[in-house]
Amino acid sequence: MPVEEIRQRAADLRQQIRWQDHRYYVLNAPSISDAEYDRLMDELRALEDAHPELITPDSPTQRVGAEPADAFTKVDHPSPILSLDKASTPEEIRAWWIRVQKQLPGHTDDGQGYREGSAWVVEPKLDGLTVVLHYQNGLFVQGATRGNGYVGEDVTSNLRTVGTLPLRIPVVRRPEPRDHPEPKTPPPSLPERLVIRGEAIMLIQDFEALNQQEAAAGRSPFANPRNAAAGSLRQLDPRVTAGRPLTILAYGIVAADGPVPGTQWETLSYLRALGFRIPDAVARFESLEAVIAHCESWLVRRDQFPYEVDGLVIKVDDLAVQEAMGIVGRAPRGAVAFKFPGREATTRLLDVGVNVGRTGTLVPYAVLEPVDLGGVTIQRATLHNFEDVRRKDIRVGDRVIVRRAGDVIPYVVGPVIESRTGHEEIVQIPSTCPSCGEPVTSRADEVAITCVNVDCPEQRVQRIDHFVAVMDVDGLGQRTVERLVEEELIRHAGDLYALELQDLMALEGFASTSANNLIRAIEESKDRPLAQVIAALGIPGVGGVVARTLERHYTEMASLRRATVEDLESIAGIGPRTARAVVTWFAQAPNRSFLEKLERVGVSMCRRLLPEAAMQAARPQTGSLEGLTFVITGTLSNPRREIAALIERHDGKVTSSVSNNTDYLLIGESPGARKVSQAEAKGTRVIGEEQLHDLIWPN
Repeated sequence: MPVEEIRQRAADLRQQIRWQDHRYYVLNAPSISDAEYDRLMDELRALEDAHPELITPDSPTQRVGAEPADAFTKVDHPSPILSLDKASTPEEIRAWWIRVQKQLPGHTDDGQGYREGSAWVVEPKLDGLTVVLHYQNGLFVQGATRGNGYVGEDVTSNLRTVGTLPLRIPVVRRPEPRDHPEPKTPPPSLPERLVIRGEAIMLIQDFEALNQQEAAAGRSPFANPRNAAAGSLRQLDPRVTAGRPLTILAYGIVAADGPVPGTQWETLSYLRALGFRIPDAVARFESLEAVIAHCESWLVRRDQFPYEVDGLVIKVDDLAVQEAMGIVGRAPRGAVAFKFPGREATTRLLDVGVNVGRTGTLVPYAVLEPVDLGGVTIQRATLHNFEDVRRKDIRVGDRVIVRRAGDVIPYVVGPVIESRTGHEEIVQIPSTCPSCGEPVTSRADEVAITCVNVDCPEQRVQRIDHFVAVMDVDGLGQRTVERLVEEELIRHAGDLYALELQDLMALEGFASTSANNLIRAIEESKDRPLAQVIAALGIPGVGGVVARTLERHYTEMASLRRATVEDLESIAGIGPRTARAVVTWFAQAPNRSFLEKLERVGVSMCRRLLPEAAMQAARPQTGSLEGLTFVITGTLSNPRREIAALIERHDGKVTSSVSNNTDYLLIGESPGARKVSQAEAKGTRVIGEEQLHDLIWPN
C-alpha cells in the first residue's frame, strides 16, 4: 500500500475510533460491538507500529499512559480559577441576588428586589477535582489541576488516559461510503486557543467496582468517590491513572483566542457539540423563584445523580453580566453554590468506647449498628465528650441520629426519644483509664476527663508522634513510632536521639539507606527554633501561636521553666488556664527529666537571634485575617506549620483546639473527628484551603 494511502487510512481510523469513543464514553450509545472496536484499534496500532512517523499526540493509541514522572510541574492558569460563595436556604439565595445585582448600573426592581429580564442556569455542584484543559488548534496540549486558583499541577499525561476527555475537538467523523450515515451537525467554530474548565469525577458505580477490585487485591478501599478521583488523577505514574475509571465533565470556558458563546446555557451546548460530556440535569430559568423551587426539589432527589453532588450551582446566564458583577474575595458575584445539608440517618447505638488522646483526655465514641450514610457504611461516630453525652441523654441501646459533618465526619446528633423501650442503659463515666487502669481526674471548670499518668501506653505513642510532627522529623511516621515503642527501643521522645543504626536495621522494612536517612533527620531536628521545641513538648493549650508568644518573652527554656502563673498571665495572649498548664507541666518530675535529656543530647534550648535582614523578612505581612482565629486539622497541601505561618503572616491567629472564640476550622484530608464535631456543635464554620485563600486574598 502506498505511503499516502497508509497515512489516509490511519487518519480515517483515528476519526472512526474517536467517534466511537465519544459515543461510548460521552453519549453512552455505542454503535458497534466491542469486537468491531477492537479490530479498528488493532488495525490502527499495527499501522502505527509499522510507521511510527504516523503517530499523532491525539491518536487513541496514546491513551495508555506515559512513563512515570518524578514530580508534577506547576502551571499558571490564564485566568483565576475561582471558588464560589455558598447559600444553604432559599432566603440566602434571594439575599445573594438582591446583593449582587446592585453591582450593575441602572438596575430596576420588580417589587421583590429582583432585576428584571434576568436568567439563570442551574448545574450540579460536582464533588471531584477541578481540571483546566488547554487546546491548541483543536488538539489537547495541556491539563492542570486547580491548585490554589492561580497555579495548578501539570497532569497532562494522566488526563490523556481518560476516555471521556477528547484529545482533539470537535469530535466529528467523516463517514465512509460503506457506513450508515450518522446525523450530521455542523461543527462549531473553534478558536485557535481554547481553555476549558471541568471536573474529574468517578461515577458511583465505577467507584464501587474499583473498591471491589481494591478489596480483592488486599488493598484498602477508597473512602469516597472524590478521594478516589483526586488520588487517581494525581498519580506520578500515568499508567495507574489509565487503570482507574475516571470521567471528565466540562462546564465552562476559561480563556479563548476567538469568539465563544455569550451565555452559560449556550456554552454548555457549545461544549457538548465539541465532544465533551457536560453535567447532568442542567436547567435554565427566567424566574428566581423557579430557580429556588428547582433547587429545593433536588434536596430529596440528590441520589438520582450518577456521581456525588454536594449541591447545585446557580449562575447568571449572561456571561457579560457575570463579568460586570465582578469578584468579591476569590468568588465571582454572578454565581453561588446552593449547598445540600449534611447527610443524616438513624441507627442503633450498640456501645460506647473510649479513646485516650495525646494529652490524656478521654474521648467517647459511638459503636453503631452499621448504617449507610451518603454511600459510606458508618459503624463508629464521635460523641464529642462525656458532658455532651450527659446533656443529650444518649444511652446505650438508643436509636440515634447520625450525621456526617461536611459530608465527611460522622457524629451522633442525639437520641430518638420516641423509640425507647425502657431497656436502654445510661452511659457510665469511667473512673479509670481504659489504657493504663490508673484513676482519671476532672476539673470543675472543664468538661474533659483526663488520665494524668505520664507513662500511659496509649498516650505514649501519640505524645511521641506529636513531638516528631512538630519537630519536622522527616521519615518517622506513627506506625514506626508504634513499632519503636512496642520493641521497647523508646519510651519517650528523648529516646529518639539515642537510637542507633542497628536499632532501626532490626526493624522490618528498614534498609541501610532508609535507616541512615532517619538517623540523619533525627539529628537535624536538634537545631529547631525554641518556639518549635516548646510546641513539641505537648503542654496542654500550647500550640504554635502560644509557643511563639512564649519565645518572644523567654530567650531560653530555663527561664520559661522558672516562670510563675502570675508571670505568664501578664503576657498578652496567655490566659489563666494556659498559664496553669505551663507551670504544672514544668513542675512534674518526669517532664523535667525529659527536658534534661533533650538538653543533654543537644536539642536547642535557646532562642535564635536572627540577622537584621532575616528579621526584616520574618516580619508579618499585613493581610485580611486580622482578628480571626483558626484551628487546623487533617492533611493539607503543605506542612501544617507552613499553613499556620501563612495565616499568621496575614494577621490571623492559629490555636490548637476549637473554642467559642474560634472563627474557622480549616480541614484537610482525614481531619480529626473531634475537632470537626466540636466545630459543628459550636457553630464554627468549617472551611478548606480554597476558602482560606478566599479570605487571605480578597479582591
